[in-house]
Amino acid sequence: MNFDFSVFSDPQTWVSLLTLTFMEIVLGIDNIIFISIIVNRLPAEQHSRGRSIGLLLALLFRIGLLLSISWIVGLKAPLFSLPVPWMEGGWSVTGRDLILLGGGLFLIGKSTTEIHTKLQGEEEGEHGAKGSATMGSVIIQIILIDIVFSFDSILTAVGLVDNVLIMILAVILSMGVMLAFSGLVADFVNRNPTIKMLALSFLIMIGVMLVMEAFHKEIEKGYIYFAMFFSLVVEVLNMRLRKKTTPVHLRDSQYD
Repeated sequence: MNFDFSVFSDPQTWVSLLTLTFMEIVLGIDNIIFISIIVNRLPAEQHSRGRSIGLLLALLFRIGLLLSISWIVGLKAPLFSLPVPWMEGGWSVTGRDLILLGGGLFLIGKSTTEIHTKLQGEEEGEHGAKGSATMGSVIIQIILIDIVFSFDSILTAVGLVDNVLIMILAVILSMGVMLAFSGLVADFVNRNPTIKMLALSFLIMIGVMLVMEAFHKEIEKGYIYFAMFFSLVVEVLNMRLRKKTTPVHLRDSQYD
């Protein structure tokens, strides 16, 4: 594949690069949240290593997919059709649909399991689930979800830019930013149980969105990200309110 570096003499190229980098960072936030929650099952000293491995794998997947653009485009070709009552003419199943369906169901199942674990309080126990996972099992889960998030990221890139070199640079820059701030995001999520529960709920919502997209029911992602941002702002305000609120202490009665 030949790369034309002369495009960087055009100011529009830099605008496209910055725009796509920003979009990749936004689309990668849910990936960071998922990786942070999964690696939390590892011993504390392996958290940073697990996050770094997960994001580097995501980077490799995305660059590999960008170098296989023709294959990705081919995934939109129908493989077979299934009679689905709510879809006129049936469901024309593509390779992309199967990946989105599998990834969405995996995300819903994994997030629901994590919520159940938190509600059961296993993580708080002395011999609870925290730290019980192995690096191998965590990496496998990260790889599975990286594949799904990478397809979503690459399809967005293809829709915004038609130059593969710009796409690769945007992915590398965005992943560098995410690597730099992944620790801060993970610490913030892990320090605040309500934020972690909110993040898991977001992941379930994203899983549902992926399943619906697999059935060709497109949802405007702007609405999803606005709902996530709005909910996060409300929760941050609640956290600040809880810190400022002082408990009421009753004075001892003189008649006691």
